[in-house]
Amino acid sequence: MAPSLEHPLPDTDVSTVKQKTFSYENPSRSKFPDGIKTSGQTEPLYDLLKPYEEFPQQITGPTVWKAEDYKNNPERWTHAFNDEEIAELSEAADAFIASGTPLTGISQSNFRLPTLAPYLTAIRTELLNGKGFILFKMFPVTAFGLHKSAVAYMGLGTYIGYFVSQNGRGHVLGHVKDVGDDPSKIDKVRIYRTAARQFFHADDSDIVGLLCVARALEGGESDIVSSHHVFNTLQREHPDVLRTLCEPIWYFDRKGETSVGQQDWIRTPIFYLETPDPEGKKQPRVYSKWDPYYVRSLTRFSDAGLIPPLSPAQQHAAAVLEETCQRLALHMILEVGDIQFLSNEHVLHARTAYKDSPPPEPRRHLMRLWLATPEGEGGWRLPFPDSGHLKRGGIQVNDTRPVAPLDAE
Repeated sequence: MAPSLEHPLPDTDVSTVKQKTFSYENPSRSKFPDGIKTSGQTEPLYDLLKPYEEFPQQITGPTVWKAEDYKNNPERWTHAFNDEEIAELSEAADAFIASGTPLTGISQSNFRLPTLAPYLTAIRTELLNGKGFILFKMFPVTAFGLHKSAVAYMGLGTYIGYFVSQNGRGHVLGHVKDVGDDPSKIDKVRIYRTAARQFFHADDSDIVGLLCVARALEGGESDIVSSHHVFNTLQREHPDVLRTLCEPIWYFDRKGETSVGQQDWIRTPIFYLETPDPEGKKQPRVYSKWDPYYVRSLTRFSDAGLIPPLSPAQQHAAAVLEETCQRLALHMILEVGDIQFLSNEHVLHARTAYKDSPPPEPRRHLMRLWLATPEGEGGWRLPFPDSGHLKRGGIQVNDTRPVAPLDAE
């Protein structure tokens, strides 16, 4: 089911987790308007991780797709907003703005979409359990302007999942834009704030949304791939690589976005199995978590002997994984007013390097949402302590309050 329209938010015990224990302190509503705090990055529950031998030999079903299935059939993965849907989004955005509610307090209860809601519920299911991607078109970003576009976009997103913080500054509305950061300093810099190529990766959320506000002069194009198709291909062509990717030997950099008492890294596998279905009706699915920038930026710790460096087997596995993703990817170009939603459970995505137009033309700009879909509301059963938390995943530093800036900071 989609996030409930009127989800109860009591003053205590806002997180009730099935199967796993996750200690969570109810945050102040003066900081967190909806009463829910992003859980942030957590290490997996290592006793719930499964060895390579327990993974399937082959994954089947709608999450396994090939680029040729969709390359010449855009009607299978795009939806152009019609006049009635745009009018509904506009009316809901105007009402929300008039209410004076902070953007971080937006929810289904104060952003009502009676016509679009059933369709968005179906899209949410397709993102979680189907092909894992959709491209909305004809969102009137130019006519709406930045503020109204942000409201309508975030309001739309509440029907897909719960927005979570994307960085240590609490941004729940992110901005993918070149702000001049040095992409070579990967131990400090988040690549989305540069014009550099982004290799295939998954974000720290269940679903990611990208609204195109302005295109680059050159490049900045999108590639996506079914990680289940990649898994099957590796199982057939490079089972040794796949075994390495299923082992919890991979360290991911937090890049300084840590809370008090947390380590500067997380140790995980790249491919996980879901935890068992308590009713025994569903087979555990294969979940992927990967970002080479976060794996290769840890030399400051491995050089100090705090963690092991990447082994030759890991370096080989990372290279084979990227090559396989590139070979199997579906390419798309986001136009102004397009909104791309992707599953981070079973889709990996990448971006080509780009060059911005010279002033006074606007720089490439995508508004980004990270959305959580907890297991109690149809989300995947992940081997993490926050799997049942409403705003699982994301990046949360101490009690940093959520903010929704209208442009890059």
